Amino acid sequence: LASEPSATLNFLAMVENLRGASGRGYYLEMLIGPPPQALNILVDTGSSNFAVAGVPDPDVTSYFDPELSSTYRSEGIEVTVKYSQGSWTGVLGTDVITMPKGLYGSYTINIATILESENFFLPGVKWHGILGLAYDALAKPSSSVETFFDSLVRQAKIPNVFSLQMCGAGLPVSGSGTNGGSLVLGGIEPSLYTGDIWYTPIKEEWYYQVEILKLEVGGQNLELDCREYNADKAIVDSGTTLLRLPEKVFSAVVQAIARTSLIQEFSSGFWTGSQLACWDRTEKPWALFPKLSIYLRDENSSRSFRISILPQLYIQPILVIGDNLQCYRFGISSSTNALVIGATVMEGFYVIFDRAQRRVGFAVSPCAEVDGSPVSEIEGPFTTADVASNCVSSVSFHEPVLWIASYALMSLCGIILLVLIILLLIPPRCQHRYTDNDVVNDESSLVRHRWK
Repeated sequence: LASEPSATLNFLAMVENLRGASGRGYYLEMLIGPPPQALNILVDTGSSNFAVAGVPDPDVTSYFDPELSSTYRSEGIEVTVKYSQGSWTGVLGTDVITMPKGLYGSYTINIATILESENFFLPGVKWHGILGLAYDALAKPSSSVETFFDSLVRQAKIPNVFSLQMCGAGLPVSGSGTNGGSLVLGGIEPSLYTGDIWYTPIKEEWYYQVEILKLEVGGQNLELDCREYNADKAIVDSGTTLLRLPEKVFSAVVQAIARTSLIQEFSSGFWTGSQLACWDRTEKPWALFPKLSIYLRDENSSRSFRISILPQLYIQPILVIGDNLQCYRFGISSSTNALVIGATVMEGFYVIFDRAQRRVGFAVSPCAEVDGSPVSEIEGPFTTADVASNCVSSVSFHEPVLWIASYALMSLCGIILLVLIILLLIPPRCQHRYTDNDVVNDESSLVRHRWK
């Protein structure tokens, strides 16, 4: 039995504690240090560092000044984090934080003060830092840096679960107002979902990596090998604005949407994100596009369930031109190394990150409505008899030539290893003095994931 949490958990106090927009991220207000410095922090389930602007920046309205905090302690360790877009460099330290609409109490956490950044803070964003909620495996400069949420679980003794609702369905991506949302720390708030919660296992604890079995457009299966959907990973990431698909999957989805939509000709620039599509403001283009469904493996591996988004979530209003034109963007893009369930999909659901039981849950979100009608669905269970027993694979060799090459390389490595062992066993004839030039420090030989 789990021990009773010592922190008094009032989940209702955390409802509507987020603000934001689907195109610019959702953020939580946080107070750092006494005297408290208030900052808005972007909620990001695709990275693991807690970092805030530590110097003035043209694109941020506030920043954290460590010299004003009586509890800030610098670790003096430089840290750099690179994302799929943008990067920052800062210095690690610790300080005390409180959350006006979060857990009651103050907690000491690791904090990176950002001193330099590139394409990280963008014009018009209303946040001043990032709250990485993924696993410590992704923490920089090493996994020994305790993450924000691990610190809360340890200090507040809350359950190792958090849940997230982002309410931006059908609202302008870059509107002047801000949408709401909720980050519930320590559990699940029943008022934030309807129907059942469906859970899929976390395949590996770094990102929130899940297993996708198939995709359907307008009820039609794309008929791709299921490993294509997980190449080279499939993750749930609130810090990514769009639904990102591996290139082969993206191409198939675009073709299927173009084929099943009621639009005869469509500019290729719309699909690639370089052009907007505009309609008269009295028209709603959503009726012209099909539903998109993603099948996830259930906790019972012989079953699956599907989460579906209507076009109201992936054909996104972004701009009004004049008095009568509303323009939209395509909320799906291609990716070279992952399928990313980002805000485009997450805005349809209440998503539970159940770290204690190594699973991610999805339930229909009541705020995912446009003009009074739901724009997301969850259905199941379905059988997985028609898909492979494991759709998450390491590098797979499709060509016999590659198999031969791999065996040849393995044999060569074996011969080299044997020679090295023999050389080690032969007594040395002379002593060799090492110079600086003999020391090899090849960082590039360490293959690390630098992508967020």
